[in-house]
Amino acid sequence: MNSIEASIRNTNTKGEVKTLRSKGIVPAIVYGGKNQNQKIAISKKVIKLLADKENFLSNILTLNIEGNSQNVLPREIKFDTITDEPIHVDFLRIVGGAKIALEIPVKFINNEKSPGLKRGGVLNIVRRKVELKCPTENIPDELIVDLENKDIGESFKISSIKLPEGVTPTIQGRDFVVATLAAPTVIKEPEKPAEESVEGAEGTEEGAETTAEGAEGEAKAAEGDKKEGEKGDKKEADKNKKEEKKPAAEKK
Repeated sequence: MNSIEASIRNTNTKGEVKTLRSKGIVPAIVYGGKNQNQKIAISKKVIKLLADKENFLSNILTLNIEGNSQNVLPREIKFDTITDEPIHVDFLRIVGGAKIALEIPVKFINNEKSPGLKRGGVLNIVRRKVELKCPTENIPDELIVDLENKDIGESFKISSIKLPEGVTPTIQGRDFVVATLAAPTVIKEPEKPAEESVEGAEGTEEGAETTAEGAEGEAKAAEGDKKEGEKGDKKEADKNKKEEKKPAAEKK
């Protein structure tokens, strides 16, 4: 159980709270039980180190407040939207005999001893955290799923996880799945086109080019025929004119 130092704060205005934060101190509050809410202050460095842990919001801490110790549970931490620095923390007093709903992280162990994973199986995690109803004096840090000797096709349900005494899932009435060990996904590569098809496509292109060249040749030939026809018509017209002039010359 982590133990952290805290001090009582007497801030009453936003300006006073802002000044506190500028000194590297995070304002916090302790609530719950029969005692009144208590305003405290904690070093920002300490809060940042604790907040980096995955189970921060489900891990009981001991607060040493100016000589007085009490067990608390972090319930909420607020961060600055611009700097992402912690700016406030809520702590719940631990009262004996009470129960609280918490999200507890799931940890998978012995991955290297799983024949299913060795054969390329895939661990599909359905729930990385499970919400549990826990006695305040018996809160688990994490839930353990042992993968030793587990093969492809295995399904890990909440009933297969050993829970501490008095701890129960908040979801009742069904044995829900936490994770499965599935077969590897095979990705089928697209079939490559046959060489004959490629050659056929190339032949088609060559045929198209030949057809285009033939059409161009036919167009040129037609144009030549047209010019030759025009020349022939002109020669025939000149010949006819000469023939028409001959009788007139003979008469003279």
